[in-house]
Amino acid sequence: MDKARMWSGVEQGRLRLADFLDGLRPEDWERESLCEGWRVRDVAAHLAGNARFGVKDWLREAVRARGNFNRMVLESGKRLGAEPPAEIVASLREHAASRQVPPAPGAGPDSTIMDVLTHTQDIALVFGHKAEIPPEDAVAGLGSLWKLRFPFNPRKQLAGVRMVAEDADWAVGEGPEISGPASAFLLLLTNRPAAYEQLKGPGLELARKKQAA
Repeated sequence: MDKARMWSGVEQGRLRLADFLDGLRPEDWERESLCEGWRVRDVAAHLAGNARFGVKDWLREAVRARGNFNRMVLESGKRLGAEPPAEIVASLREHAASRQVPPAPGAGPDSTIMDVLTHTQDIALVFGHKAEIPPEDAVAGLGSLWKLRFPFNPRKQLAGVRMVAEDADWAVGEGPEISGPASAFLLLLTNRPAAYEQLKGPGLELARKKQAA
């Protein structure tokens, strides 16, 4: 998939999420998401912030977090999450077509589409809703994840299993097979236990043990 198509997927993903968020009740915004330590409002605000942040914004966040990447992401999400829900949704829509990326090695449209689609599931699955994720968009995000070494390292963590998307042309690894929708592998490769409910195959138990270790 070329970069223009990836950015189009990012934009559409942000707009779909904004539409879903519009239907939430005030108390729904306070629920814990599938992203550990973040409420629904924090995850949504993180995505909205990523869409509008420039280099100076990220440098400011890095200084606040004293250079700690995980702390920077967590604390910035919580701070932005204090904004009113209507403002978070409006920001997500206003900057849906943004091509801003964090000033990090390898950041681009593939890592952005991965972030949007994974976090969309972090929110939607809490409410029993299966988000609309085009398989080809999920594959673009999986390509980004498979290259990562930090903060996830799926190539190392899931070594010894073969993963095959049933709805797209994507397969990686060697060993006992795990199969399912491409969107579920976004969850598996980012160590979300919710992935196991959507996947199947003889390699699943091995993957569980590896991720629990």
